Amino acid sequence: MTSQNVSLTVADLNDFPDFKKELQAAFAIAVIEEFGGLPDGPIPSDRDLDNSLHAPGAVPLRILCEGRNVGGAVVTIDEVTHHNTLDLFFLKVGENGQGLGHKAWLAIEARFPQTVSWQTHTPYFERRNIHFYVNKCGFKIIAFFNAHHPQQDHRSSDDSIGDEGFLFEKIMRE
Repeated sequence: MTSQNVSLTVADLNDFPDFKKELQAAFAIAVIEEFGGLPDGPIPSDRDLDNSLHAPGAVPLRILCEGRNVGGAVVTIDEVTHHNTLDLFFLKVGENGQGLGHKAWLAIEARFPQTVSWQTHTPYFERRNIHFYVNKCGFKIIAFFNAHHPQQDHRSSDDSIGDEGFLFEKIMRE
């Protein structure tokens, strides 16, 4: 594999419809593998994505490889505490397995050097995500949400499969 240059750019409002479709297509793969199909509509729903894209502090990012769009992310940046979240992260269908996700994550870290900590979450069944966050990016699992330990600050969501999952944290500096 040749070295590929990965960079980030802020997603333009006009790009949001494509951004959402690409993200939903990428997320659908694991849902279909695990459950045999999608529930009523895409995961995450358009409403959930709109809420994430327009949330206070949200920064929607496009992931580029050699200038070509290969994915995206939505981070929420807290300019006061610098405890930030990775809300959404995806590579377009067909772009995974090339090291682009790890390079994109490193670019996100570099773009927000004041970050004290990052948190993110993933559904329990997303083994590839768990491997990626823990083994590739250096996150630690800090909680497992389920019926006996529900997520307290779970945002309003149409996501019917999102009740069980892991919360990850990466401490960047004390």
